[in-house]
Amino acid sequence: VKSNNMAATVRTVLSRVLPQRGAIAANLTANSSSRLAAASSVLLHRCRSSGAPEEYATLEMFRPETTSAPSLTEIGTRRIFQEEHDIYRSSARKFWAEEVVPHHPKWEKEGQVSREVWLKAGEQGLLGVNTAEELGGIGADVLYSAVMWEEQMYCNCSGPGYAMHSDIVMPYIQKYGTPEQHERLLPDMVAGKKIGALAMTEPGAGSDLQGVRTNAKKDGEDWILNGSKVFITNGWMADVIIVVAITNTQAKSAAHGISLFLVEEGMPGFKKGRKLEKIGMKAQDTAELFFDDVHLPASALLGQENKGFIYLMQELPQERLIIADMAIASSEFMFEETRNYVKERKAFGKTVSRLQTIQHKLAEMKTDICVGRAFLDQCLELHNQGRLDSNTASMAKFWASDLQNRVATQCLQMHGGWGYMWEYPIAKAFVDSRVQPIYGGSNEITKELIARHIVS
Repeated sequence: VKSNNMAATVRTVLSRVLPQRGAIAANLTANSSSRLAAASSVLLHRCRSSGAPEEYATLEMFRPETTSAPSLTEIGTRRIFQEEHDIYRSSARKFWAEEVVPHHPKWEKEGQVSREVWLKAGEQGLLGVNTAEELGGIGADVLYSAVMWEEQMYCNCSGPGYAMHSDIVMPYIQKYGTPEQHERLLPDMVAGKKIGALAMTEPGAGSDLQGVRTNAKKDGEDWILNGSKVFITNGWMADVIIVVAITNTQAKSAAHGISLFLVEEGMPGFKKGRKLEKIGMKAQDTAELFFDDVHLPASALLGQENKGFIYLMQELPQERLIIADMAIASSEFMFEETRNYVKERKAFGKTVSRLQTIQHKLAEMKTDICVGRAFLDQCLELHNQGRLDSNTASMAKFWASDLQNRVATQCLQMHGGWGYMWEYPIAKAFVDSRVQPIYGGSNEITKELIARHIVS
């Protein structure tokens, strides 16, 4: 009762001191001990002064980090975010909980999500948020995108390939596409009417992009595309695919002869293979793609001819940042799931959480995750300022995905035999985590890239 009265007082006073922020203040202090503590600190400070600008700054600055929050997934924490991001996160969290979680088991059996969940995400403004307003987006910063990456991990549903669509495929089109490509594709992609995919990996070329064999040959002003791709995220449902192909076999290196093309569903000669059966990410439609004399108009070229490798290198830092942030968010989810489990599970006449070995393991995991989160938030901040380099992104990717797999193993172990049962969230998180050190450039490759920077 005392806590409820205090919360009500905080909300009332904050709404009077800063009327235009009253609703936000009420939201941030509702049902959360950490937000209550934060609001109380602000309230006490404000009582000492009547200068609104200074007080407002205090409110904006006081954001607990995950180390001191009661939950690693708490809304209203981490100083890289602002209240606007909190509001967006609340909306995103509600979407994932209501539109994705209830249907995910069904999608896992079908090997894909529904078209409807893409359209609903578009209707709620959750796709392509970085896209310019004139093209249907809201021109938001990358932190809004990070909110979506993290909330997907917090609900433990890997099916919808929104990150690939919104934050990998769409940026290529926006940065390197023509006005005609922008107008024809981006509004429908923001709305979820067209789904995007990126086709780089081939049966004989994974992390080594210079091993690509898919090729496009000139036919007058047009192109003829031949080859195949594998392990393509969103591949089965995709309407727009960016295909990496060799266009100059005489170039001094393969990197100098790569171009990007926009291949669309229904083009003659373009076929989708089977949905691949994976050990994890079962609701994510991952497919093989085949190109048999696909006739592409000149307008299908994305960017300049033979500049594809440069574009790929420019965009890889964001792709690796996405993997890293989702890895840390998944670790945060698994930690909270396991903490709740060991506080309820009994063994030897007491809850498992009373065992010292479990307590120490939880302490170690939380420390590792918070260290990783601090680094990732620094990377997000750098990227938001346009200063994240490839070397730092590679560090984040390999460190965070390795941590995710360690946390997954430790958390499953603390669940005992039940952790091996698919009905328990930790089982799904465990198998989903395994691909993280593999795609986006295997961790062995990212370490090579980091090492080159060290010894060069």
